[in-house]
Amino acid sequence: MTPTTTSHGFPQSFRLDGRVALVTGASRGIGEASAAWLRQAGAQVVLASRKLDGLLAAQARIIARGDGPEPLCHPCHVGKPDDVAGLVKTTLDRFSRIDILVNNAGTNPYFGPTVNASHEAYLKTFEINLAGPLQLARLVGQHLLDRNAPGSIINIASIGGLRAAPMQGIYGMTKAALISMTQTLSLDLGAGGIRVNAIAPGLIETRLASALVENQEIHAMIVGRTPLKRHGQPDEIASAVLFLAADASSFVTGHTLVVDGGMTIT
Repeated sequence: MTPTTTSHGFPQSFRLDGRVALVTGASRGIGEASAAWLRQAGAQVVLASRKLDGLLAAQARIIARGDGPEPLCHPCHVGKPDDVAGLVKTTLDRFSRIDILVNNAGTNPYFGPTVNASHEAYLKTFEINLAGPLQLARLVGQHLLDRNAPGSIINIASIGGLRAAPMQGIYGMTKAALISMTQTLSLDLGAGGIRVNAIAPGLIETRLASALVENQEIHAMIVGRTPLKRHGQPDEIASAVLFLAADASSFVTGHTLVVDGGMTIT
């Protein structure tokens, strides 16, 4: 594809004008940053997270970052099927379309040896990290098929889904399954022009990763194995989200884009 550019030199293949993007886990971290980047590229963004007050605070920060349509906030617990169905319905009732889904919401309630994890922690992790994203991908995928429209589904996985993650075994299992789901859905939906990809972040400074970032010993170990010798920031994942959401990645599907400062090569 030969890129065209806007009058200010920004590649048109990265613009998302007229498209609707649904982002889960959008009240902070990677989700908030991704929503901000998509909005500044022209997308109408729907912010989803469990608590409305957190969403409203993120909405204000996103608006302050630059121009774009005003984001819509919708509370949703992705581990609850009725909440997920309601999120998709509200978005379609309001905008009549969904073009981009960013499955970012995640949890990691247990940090320790896998053999000691409770069944409850196992169920909660799979419910939020896998069952919710699958339901959302199915609903959005079917909507796109019904519209006979192309679209992009982006799943935020982890390098923990690509290699063993000490003390994070249950979390890693869910992310490995999310990567497998990405590949399967890319096969199922590809003929409809619907692309499904994943991003596998390394250590990013978010609330979810705070136990790793703030523990000096663990942080030093991880950074010591990372060629760039630092941890990442949410905007460094958000830029990858924009690439996979936009026409710039029109021939990319079934792929897991690793954004980890080089850690997985060591």
